[in-house]
Amino acid sequence: MAMMIKETRCVGCSACINECPNDAISEQSFAFAIDPAKCTECIGFFSEPQCAAICPIPKTCIINPDVPRYAAAV
Repeated sequence: MAMMIKETRCVGCSACINECPNDAISEQSFAFAIDPAKCTECIGFFSEPQCAAICPIPKTCIINPDVPRYAAAV
């Protein structure tokens, strides 16, 4: 699964944008969004998704249930 940002909770602070090791976060309509094709949940980089770790609003960066779980290349 990839992470997603709940648009209704995002305050547009941009704290997450520079923390993503995959450049998967972009600004969209005063909030931010995560490209699920680029998101790896920070697997292989960090022990937890950095967007969720840095976000000042709890439960804004959450797992996207509509995207299959990320699997690292072998």
